[in-house]
Amino acid sequence: MSIRQLLAHPLAKNLDIDAPETIEIHRQIILSKPLLLSIYREWYELLYASIPDIKGEVLEVGSRTGLIKYFLPEIITSDIADSSLVQLVTNGQSLPFGDAFLRGIIMTNVLHHIQKPELFLNEAARCVKKGGVIAMVEPWANPWSSFIYKRLHHEPYQPEAERWELAEGGFMSSANGALPWIMFKRDRKRFETAHSSWEIVRIAPLMPITYLLSGGVSTRCLMPAGSFRLLRLLESPLDHVAGMFALIVLKRR
Repeated sequence: MSIRQLLAHPLAKNLDIDAPETIEIHRQIILSKPLLLSIYREWYELLYASIPDIKGEVLEVGSRTGLIKYFLPEIITSDIADSSLVQLVTNGQSLPFGDAFLRGIIMTNVLHHIQKPELFLNEAARCVKKGGVIAMVEPWANPWSSFIYKRLHHEPYQPEAERWELAEGGFMSSANGALPWIMFKRDRKRFETAHSSWEIVRIAPLMPITYLLSGGVSTRCLMPAGSFRLLRLLESPLDHVAGMFALIVLKRR
């Protein structure tokens, strides 16, 4: 039996991550884990703090469980999967908004699931007004995170991939966890040339350990509920060199 199987959360065992009922199960898992909820709270606070104080709405792409409403009820939620937990069912590559309607787009672990991320960036450039942003938390690549993602995570992780596009597949199973690093770090010059409407204004790696110990939505939590502050204090000196995720902020020129 593998470590991942041994630590699997009871609700997540033998779960088809592309099945519609998985959304509600993931919601139950997150709400049952105080440590994981604290992680999402920090992420949403970082994301919202990155949005400029200008006129316009803020959209979350890939809301899935609708969790953001617990922390930021004014955000417009959306997902590609039809669900009562979100306000809009829409593809991030074709958004139902007029030009310059949004002041920001928020995403949490979504970009690396978008089949054609360049189409999304072009569509976002149409919908987000000048000075607005895309703010996202995404997996990040470094020796430590690559070791974990390749061995313990259920999603594909291919930092050597040449193409930015993903193969066709399920909403969740089609992925490359290294895609944000590829686009904004390894291929940064290509990004800046192809998408000059966007300026990379911040890349801040974070959380080398805490998310891993929380178990995410697939495995059991390995730490007590009240350990979040201590864990973040202890790991924060390593954020920039070993962060499993990164806060990435793109500004509309």
